[in-house]
Amino acid sequence: MLLKILRFFNLSNGEDDQDVVLENVKNNISFRGSNLWILACAIVIASIGLNVNSSAVVIGAMLISPLMSPIVGAGFSLGIYDFDLLKKSLRNLLNATLIGLIFSTVYFFLSPFKETQSELLSRTSPTIYDVMIAFFGGLVGVIAITRKEKGNPIPGVAIATALMPPLCTAGYGLSIGNFSYFFGALYLYTINCVFICISTYIIVKYLKYPSFQFIDEAQQKRIKYMITAVVLLLVIPSIYFAYKLLDEKKFNYKVDNFINVEFNSKGYAMVIKNIKTNTSPKKIEVAFLNKKFTNSEVKQLNKSLENYGISNAELIIKQDTTDIRNAILSEINMRESNINQKDVRISQLEKIISDNKYNNTTLFGEIKVLYPQIQSVSFSNHEFYQGTDSARVVPVMIYQSTQNLKAADAEKMTLWLQKRLNKKQVKVFAEIN
Repeated sequence: MLLKILRFFNLSNGEDDQDVVLENVKNNISFRGSNLWILACAIVIASIGLNVNSSAVVIGAMLISPLMSPIVGAGFSLGIYDFDLLKKSLRNLLNATLIGLIFSTVYFFLSPFKETQSELLSRTSPTIYDVMIAFFGGLVGVIAITRKEKGNPIPGVAIATALMPPLCTAGYGLSIGNFSYFFGALYLYTINCVFICISTYIIVKYLKYPSFQFIDEAQQKRIKYMITAVVLLLVIPSIYFAYKLLDEKKFNYKVDNFINVEFNSKGYAMVIKNIKTNTSPKKIEVAFLNKKFTNSEVKQLNKSLENYGISNAELIIKQDTTDIRNAILSEINMRESNINQKDVRISQLEKIISDNKYNNTTLFGEIKVLYPQIQSVSFSNHEFYQGTDSARVVPVMIYQSTQNLKAADAEKMTLWLQKRLNKKQVKVFAEIN
């Protein structure tokens, strides 16, 4: 029974010829010619996506990036003890990393938008979950590479392991001089690279790829010790960051509960809420529009923090009118900015609707004077595809008539409609009763 179950997990089924797989891996390692161009373009696309906070653009960059190839090459070389291939893989990975940093740094330095968007911020604090994603994503990737039928996993692996975004985020950190962002993003990039490499090594050993050269047991142990040391070096800080993230989320949840019970439920209008978790004690800064607290009330509220499970924290209630006024003005300015953006968008949409809307009743009345035999008309925009990726939108008029218009009359009507609708091209079709 156990053997039958194990057969379901047998990776030998559907495995491609090992020499062919290894040759493909070796051929894709180098960053020259087309690979270099693709890498450079992917870096710029990813940087733009991070800059404008567009997940779709970032995903597109991850799909076209060839960064994973030298990492897989390093994993294969460790698995078969081909140290020349390992040197070549690491050299190409280093070159690709430097190119990524240079291109992304230059882009963000030249970009007028320097705000730290959520897409950028999410790549600056890696956790143990990123380690797991890189490891299991790498497993899926190398399993797909060793199959005869590659299937759909490889694009998904490119998105899940996300090599390009942290590298571009490191470039962003360099461009604005924020080394916390730089080292955090570079740490995430290193995690992804190392654990994709390790998962590749594991699958190569599991599938029993033949060794490129003989090495004794002592050398094999040294390689395993080296891999173990690198794993520990990367995993331990990521566990610490994951613990900090979990602790911060728990603290924020407790603070929200405290604020809801003690302030929101009593109808106090809050204008400032600022939680600082990187200080000791942690600080909860709040201010209210229509409520003043005495010193004794503030002390009592600080004591009640313990009742909500909030320890090592200080509640600070700002009651200076200048702080409150500035906070309100900042909120108003932000909302006005959002309203202005919405007004612009509404205006753009109204123009699009206006440009694509036709008053059939008015136009029919005018056409009826010119051509009495026409009984009804209908106008709409139609998309015409001509074997390209783009479409041509042309206004189309369909008229019903007891008899077809003469060629000269139809041409005159078309020219008149072009002037009347202010369109370069109009199509006219007849529907004879």
